Amino acid sequence: MTRRNFLWQYGGGLGGIALAHMSAATHHTPKAKRVVQFFMSGAASQCDSFDYKPMLQKKAGEKWDPGEKVELFQSNPGVVMPCPWEWRQYGQSGKWISGLFPHVATCADDVAFVHSLLSKSNVHGPATFLQSTGFILPGFPSAGSWVSYALGSMNENLPVFVVLPDNRGVPPNGPANWSSGFLPAAHQATSIRVGSANPIHDLFAPEGSFVTASSEMDGLALLEKVNREHLASRTEDSRLDARIKSYEMAARLQLSAPEVLRVDGESDATKKLYGLDDPITEEMGRRCLVARRLLERGVRFVQLWSGADNGFPRRNWDSHEHLAKDHWEMAVAIDKPIAALMKDLKARGLFDDTIVHWTTEFGRMPCSQGSKGRDHNPFGFTNWLAGGGIKGGTSYGATDEWSYKAVDNPCYGYDVHATMLHLLGIDHTRLTYRHNGIDRRLTDVHGNVLREIVA
Repeated sequence: MTRRNFLWQYGGGLGGIALAHMSAATHHTPKAKRVVQFFMSGAASQCDSFDYKPMLQKKAGEKWDPGEKVELFQSNPGVVMPCPWEWRQYGQSGKWISGLFPHVATCADDVAFVHSLLSKSNVHGPATFLQSTGFILPGFPSAGSWVSYALGSMNENLPVFVVLPDNRGVPPNGPANWSSGFLPAAHQATSIRVGSANPIHDLFAPEGSFVTASSEMDGLALLEKVNREHLASRTEDSRLDARIKSYEMAARLQLSAPEVLRVDGESDATKKLYGLDDPITEEMGRRCLVARRLLERGVRFVQLWSGADNGFPRRNWDSHEHLAKDHWEMAVAIDKPIAALMKDLKARGLFDDTIVHWTTEFGRMPCSQGSKGRDHNPFGFTNWLAGGGIKGGTSYGATDEWSYKAVDNPCYGYDVHATMLHLLGIDHTRLTYRHNGIDRRLTDVHGNVLREIVA
């Protein structure tokens, strides 16, 4: 038996059974098959990107008084702070977008902007959990894990749910943002550090070790035998089953991962489209290109992070000190690659059944913090969606004239999650898992499909 045949044989056992078990029927005809999500860690400013408010330019430098007490990290609101970038209208929809995202702006007619989002926290950790898992507390499954649990695999040789973290580090809460929580452990994301020498931890034996192809085959055969015997007496514990599946997936990934992560064979035009020829955009461009390769090979949910946990100088979107500098450095690195992914998906016929979701944990205030920064704003911020089943060139909800509070159709991440699941063919109220006597779901006891943005 060759090493390749061995890996396929022992990697396809329980995995094949699991694939057949998880391929359940959807609740209604889906418009999308997969999701790619971009998370701007640190809170990207809505009033400097996609939520155009001329009042900020008109009243720049004047005292800002919303007529009520405002919860801020600083003691008092600063003056009205204008957007540092020029705004222009794009596409047939005439959508106003700032110069912070000139490449994404060219896709305006494909995008539905949700301008009236609220958060239940103005603290990064809980607010990030709310957008990732639907709860502000730890221990709950991420949206990608729920999708994995509901729909299963389209390619058993690759994970169902993959996260591609920022190379600067992990965001607040770390891997808990993409945890499977109380769902079976097999639904946790596989983290891939694109561009690193060892992108998937412990996938291969270390160089110089005593592990040979022959000894690895013998070890895997023994491990599989012992694990199956052990599992037979512990059917209620998902952890061992998940561990077995992880070894099976690792065996398959030894064959599939090197190919999917290798972008050298892409055309020069494609590499340039994603910005791989520019050191500023190369890192995110490579991750976006790998995301496309994962999606087209059947991965259900790919999550890409922009920004890591707090540090100085700033390495995320948490621009308390100098928004114009920090936001520009973050945006210029991701704007072209994100637009490239949408255009590439469209060119390859994948855009119409792939949901593209851009999010952040909350927004930023219309007043200044210090002289050049903006404070946290959980009262009104922007997400956008495009692709699979989304009505492009539309906007849902609105904030007030300051971009301070959601005043028209206020909504939460629950509603975005409900909409996303709906487009995947899932009724969010029926996707449940019994845990500690409660039928838990991604949307908790909330959530409404945003019908206005569904095509």
